[in-house]
Amino acid sequence: MTAPVDDAARTDADLRPVAAGRRVVTLQTTRVSRRIGVRASVVAIAILAAAIVVGLVALGVGESSFSISEVISTLLGFGDSRAELVILDWRMPRVAAGILFGIALGIGGAIFQSLTRNPLGSPDVIGFDAGAYTGALLVITTIGVSTATTALAAIAGGMATALVVYLLAFQRGFHGFRLIIVGIGIASMLGSLNSWIILNADLNIALLASAWGAGSLNLITAEQVGIAACFIVPLAVVAAALADRMHMLELGDDASAALGIRTGPVRITLIVVGVGLTAVVTAMAGPIAFIALAAPQIARRLTGSASVTLTGSAAVGALLLVSSDLLAQRLFAPTQLPVGIVTVCLGGIYLIWLLIHEARRR
Repeated sequence: MTAPVDDAARTDADLRPVAAGRRVVTLQTTRVSRRIGVRASVVAIAILAAAIVVGLVALGVGESSFSISEVISTLLGFGDSRAELVILDWRMPRVAAGILFGIALGIGGAIFQSLTRNPLGSPDVIGFDAGAYTGALLVITTIGVSTATTALAAIAGGMATALVVYLLAFQRGFHGFRLIIVGIGIASMLGSLNSWIILNADLNIALLASAWGAGSLNLITAEQVGIAACFIVPLAVVAAALADRMHMLELGDDASAALGIRTGPVRITLIVVGVGLTAVVTAMAGPIAFIALAAPQIARRLTGSASVTLTGSAAVGALLLVSSDLLAQRLFAPTQLPVGIVTVCLGGIYLIWLLIHEARRR
């Protein structure tokens, strides 16, 4: 029987194979990570390119149809006055909103699914969208419809809901599953409150609020897209800056703290960013369900990443929303559906598949 060797008694020659083995493992891990990163980047670029192609198709179809070459010529400034009016003035804000809002919803969903470490951890499931809808409804039914005030009210409502859910879910540390359960309960309560607000509002305001509550890009304007971009772009930049820390939080609070991450401030900042992104979309277009839920998981499977990524989720979110809006426009043309109806139908199918898939894994 071989006697154990004390580490202090080992010579440099004894330790060289061990160190060499560690270097080999480290190099292999780095190469695998780089390959996954390259694949994720390539897939994200391809998905975003597909979203742009769908957007070009959406700019060309309708009662006044244009070919892809005519659409591109008009975008480059070589179109006639009729094409500029239809493509740039009427259709471009809607397509731009579909891509921009899809990016915002994809990033917001990725943030919360990463924080909760659960594929059901989405702003529309947790109740933050319902809170943003409540804030916007209160302003619409009391002050009136205004883009700026509605946006601020929706953000305030989403933030207030996030604070309540976080405080109720935080008990001896942060637990993602508890946050989801508490959020579902708060969302149900806010849904009842929203229905009560609409029922007690003036008839014209109630009809407007109900149509807007379905989630629609039908009446989106260039001004609204510009205002939304002023909120979404800075929030997306902050999310990108915190992406590495977000992934470290998936290791747990103890491991993250050991790596030098201030878990509390980072988590709260990410929650604020995620709620802000979804609240801005809700303020401009109403609550659009299931994009934030589905985009991160679809992106994770396409990129082969171990966890959700912001870039992949943003690209898939843009593709899902602009494609859903194209379906909403052309499915029952000339009648245009709210895009929220299409995303709910597609998202319901996805949610059933996700629940079955998770049940089989257990």
